[in-house]
Parts: sequence; C-alpha cells; structure tokens
Amino acid sequence: MVDTYSVPLCQLVKEFHLETVYASTDFSSIRITVEDVARPGLQLAGYFDHYEPMRLQVMGNVEMSYITKLTPGDRCAIFDRLFSYKFPALIIARNIPPHPEMLAMARKHNVTILRTGEPTSALVSTIITYLKAALAPRITRHGVLAEIYGEGVFLTGDSGIGKSEAAVELLKRGHRLIADDAVEIRRVATNSLVGTAPELIRNYIELRGIGIINVAKLFGMGAVKLENEINLVVNIVAWNNQAPYDRLGLEDQFTEILGVKVPMNTIPITPGRNLAVILEVAAMNNRQKKMGYNAAREFTDQMNRHFDESMGSKL
Repeated sequence: MVDTYSVPLCQLVKEFHLETVYASTDFSSIRITVEDVARPGLQLAGYFDHYEPMRLQVMGNVEMSYITKLTPGDRCAIFDRLFSYKFPALIIARNIPPHPEMLAMARKHNVTILRTGEPTSALVSTIITYLKAALAPRITRHGVLAEIYGEGVFLTGDSGIGKSEAAVELLKRGHRLIADDAVEIRRVATNSLVGTAPELIRNYIELRGIGIINVAKLFGMGAVKLENEINLVVNIVAWNNQAPYDRLGLEDQFTEILGVKVPMNTIPITPGRNLAVILEVAAMNNRQKKMGYNAAREFTDQMNRHFDESMGSKL
C-alpha cells in the first residue's frame, strides 16, 4: 500500500527560516500536498486559466516591481482576485516589503504571507527539491537494505531465512547497514528509489538467539547510513532441488517497486554457502552491468565463437 504524505506549512517555515509577515488563522493546520511551486506572473496580469491554487506561490523582484508600477486600486483588485483562490501561502523573496494592498487582501481572504532574503530562483529550486523528497510516493517492505561497494542492495525473503545474519557478516566485512526488518522506500524520481529505516528502529538489528543489537554502537558510526538508493534486489530462498536456477545469468531479472523496475537476483542458500561473499559478488556484478560489461554474454559469445571455429575446421 502506497502512503500519501503532506508537509505542514509551519515545518517548511522552520526548515527555510522564513519570516512570517502575516499568519492566517489556520496557519498551524495548513499542509502542502504538491511539490511544485508557482510564480504568479500571468495571474498578476489577470490570466487565471489552468491556475493551480494547491501550489505555494513565490514572488520575486520581477513580480514585485511589476506590481509597484500599478495604481493602488489595480493592486487591490489583483490581490483580491489572487488571494481569493486560497493557496497555502505566498512567499516574497529578497526581503522585499509587501505592499499595503497585499496585506489588506491577505487579511481579507485569510492567506499567509512569508518572506525571506534568498534570491527567487534559488528559493524556488531548493523548496521544490525539499518537497520532492518529503512528498515522494513511498511504501514499507520487509527486508534488509545494505550498502555494498556503493551499491544499495535490498535483501528480501521469508522471515528467518538469514537476511539479518548476512547483514551482520557484511558489516564485519566493512559494508554499511541502512535498514533491518522494515525498509521505507521512496520514489524520488521516475526511475530512482531511495530506502531508509523507520526512525523507531533505525540502526538496530534483530538476531535470533541473541536479540536486538545497536549497530552504530557495536560496530561504530561508519557501519550505518541514513539512506541509500536501491540498485539491486536480492531475493533469498531456501535451496530446492526441483527448482530451476539460472546458471549463466543471461536473462536479466527485474522486480517492480512503486512503478520502478529494479534489477533482481534470486539466490538459493544451503548450509555452508557464504551468503555475504555471494552478495558482494552480486553487487559488483550489478555495478559492472550498469557500466556496460556483462560477463555472461561475453562468456556465451566466446563459447559460440569456439564452436563456430571448431565446426569450420571440420568442413
């Protein structure tokens, strides 16, 4: 199930150190639900077709200088119509003082006005980046997420299959843990997933027979990481003599999470197999494939050339 998130306006004010010029009566309950930010240039000229009032509105030097050239009556009419759409808030950049007509219409329509000294373009880009991360579609999946040689490897499999034990072995080999048991996955771009741990269980691992351990305190802060992109999914399964397993790796496997296709390996395990070493090889192999090298295809091409040359010599 995908969760839908929102950001409280008061949290955004605190995060970006915004000055509150006028706070609406519902200021503490306003929540931002869209990641886009608008600069109301056409709206100041009276064009409101396709206007999106769910977005934060930002006015910079261009918009404010245009408004300054208008008569007080025109300013009053423009702000009256603009604020009637009841958007979350208006942010004024470069510490430009608001016009009296703006404040009057903000009070009339109960719309919050904020201000900052940041340049307009920088402000818009940083707010959009912040909101994209905060409002990204997300889902929580059972598993372990570890960083192995820079690759984010998401371990899945039945409970008790050995995911946490493999994670501890990876920690001893110098790799890092992001999450154990529950992994919160966010789609931060059309083809990119980022995983992190829920705050309540961050840095903890459960080992059957031992209990809960704090990875950061036991292995050091260098053994943990707050979040990481998910580059590979490894599904760990118990060995089944009747099941067919990929011997060459010619066919690329993928799994879909939040609409994003992620490379996947299915690794069968039996007592005695060193799962940590296998995961290291899987991570390095996935990295090689991203860089354009595929050992399975090279091996197959080499075998085909050998048989072609052998057949040719017999003719």
